[in-house]
Amino acid sequence: MTPKEDLLNQAARDYKAFHETLRGLNEEQMTEVWLGTWSVKDIVAHMAGWHREMAPALERLARGEKPIPEGVSYDDVDGWNARFTAAAKDTSVADVLLEFDKSHEQFMLAADRVPAERWQPGKTTWKIVDGNSAHHYREHAEQVQAWRAERGL
Repeated sequence: MTPKEDLLNQAARDYKAFHETLRGLNEEQMTEVWLGTWSVKDIVAHMAGWHREMAPALERLARGEKPIPEGVSYDDVDGWNARFTAAAKDTSVADVLLEFDKSHEQFMLAADRVPAERWQPGKTTWKIVDGNSAHHYREHAEQVQAWRAERGL
């Protein structure tokens, strides 16, 4: 398999595993704040936010352009995360989950359009895709699993 196929397949597996960590949680549990100032809903909303933000970066890479437009910076990750969670504050859990699924699909389609030669581990395409899919899903799945174990959920 190519590095591209490997990472896209891993992202699909980790996406499914993340969804499994949410199985059986009700609305109250999904909105309980436990990770600093975040709930599971906030975790999901911020991942969807990164999907929406990074899909255009992958589209630019597929066209042979720089991924990040002039004047845009992602150095303040916490600030971006806060914007993503604030934007979903009044959105229902069901709609946040639906947006996560839609944004994941759009992100993965954009990733798949990037030519295989741009998918070297440690390089830009790889970092964007791994950081906003496979790695991100695993990171938050582990946190949710630990919280659920602690709470007996």
